[in-house]
Amino acid sequence: MGCAQCEAMSKIQLGQALGQTSTDKRVDILRLIARTGSISQAARDAGVSYKAAWQAIDTLTNLARVALVEKVVGGAGGGGARLTPAGQQLLDTAQALEAARQQVLNGAGGAVSPAGLALRTSMRNQIPCMVSALQPKGRMVRVLMTLGRDDEGVSGAQQETPDSPLVSRITLESAELLGLHPGLPVLALFKATAVLVLPDQKGLAVADKNALPGNIQRIARAEDRTEADEYAVGLAGGMLIAGFGAAGAHLRRNSRVIACVDEAAVVIAR
Repeated sequence: MGCAQCEAMSKIQLGQALGQTSTDKRVDILRLIARTGSISQAARDAGVSYKAAWQAIDTLTNLARVALVEKVVGGAGGGGARLTPAGQQLLDTAQALEAARQQVLNGAGGAVSPAGLALRTSMRNQIPCMVSALQPKGRMVRVLMTLGRDDEGVSGAQQETPDSPLVSRITLESAELLGLHPGLPVLALFKATAVLVLPDQKGLAVADKNALPGNIQRIARAEDRTEADEYAVGLAGGMLIAGFGAAGAHLRRNSRVIACVDEAAVVIAR
């Protein structure tokens, strides 16, 4: 191993690159590259496009701040790809973390939601959901989710809000890398500032926005009456989301409201 490789490995940002949960396919793609020696074959084995595989490599490389995959020139197959020493180190660390994670979760008896614990984010709204459908359109996918997850024993929320799914609009590559499919438990995240709380109006519909019905549970009044108040909105199933009303609206506690969230503002985590 050369001095340059030693220096690169000493600088690898393992915490940044492995900050996601093990269900993300990015580490799986690294593992498949190590096994097959080919990015295209790794993409096929992972069930994603060649473009999505490269996106995964680029994202991990950016997070690790060092090259993880290198091209191999020549050979019987005309060349291929392999992990750099830093890439192998990251893969080994990922496998060790997964083993430790499973040991902890097994000891918790399934009472812990790994997605929620793995995330440190400024997004205050973190809603357990179940993917109900995928609607591809060009390079984008609308991901329809029902509130609540069977693995957390809150599937009743799904029965109470069948006509109000939570929708996220993401790229096709992101959907592939997350391995999304109907019935998959996920976590939907969005910032409180992305939620506009409006008085409930029959038939209210806003293009490309989620419209979640609920009632106001708590209010944080703005000191300046011309600014927007912050509301905690109770949804079906007992879940709460934070959002802001229109400036000067001054809604009251227990008021029926609609929480509007742009589909593109909803992030999906596993």
